[in-house]
Amino acid sequence: MRAVVQRVTSARVEVAGVDGPTVVGAIERPGLLVYLGVTHDDGPADVAWVARKVWELRLLRGEVSASEAGAPVLVVSQFTLYGDARKGRRPTWHAAAPGPVSEPLYDAVCAELERLGAEVARGVFGADMAVTSVNDGPITLVLDSPRPHAG
Repeated sequence: MRAVVQRVTSARVEVAGVDGPTVVGAIERPGLLVYLGVTHDDGPADVAWVARKVWELRLLRGEVSASEAGAPVLVVSQFTLYGDARKGRRPTWHAAAPGPVSEPLYDAVCAELERLGAEVARGVFGADMAVTSVNDGPITLVLDSPRPHAG
């Protein structure tokens, strides 16, 4: 599982609606914006690791964690985090898990963050979203859940 975590002063996600864009998730005070990608062999251990790492990392001002500050977390699904553009001009998405695999894991990360005590806002899984954020610092960190050791 891969998460791109940004320290933000605010962030929001909009999706197209009948009457124009609709805000579906937002944080209006300092917190974390998390873009979350899922690969084929991710499972419950990855969910627990990513949620705990996001919640406990000391990324906010004063080197405090979201858990210590009671800071909100906006989680946005993003399969493109597993895009591969090393060859040619068109990325491949083979490493990204399909929706039926990744959506329950995305939901599980959000639920685990909430279980840990986080105020969680969400994007809409699989939707064409417009994400607006004010990156604070800027601070951006890429987290990859540990892979099991072979042998």
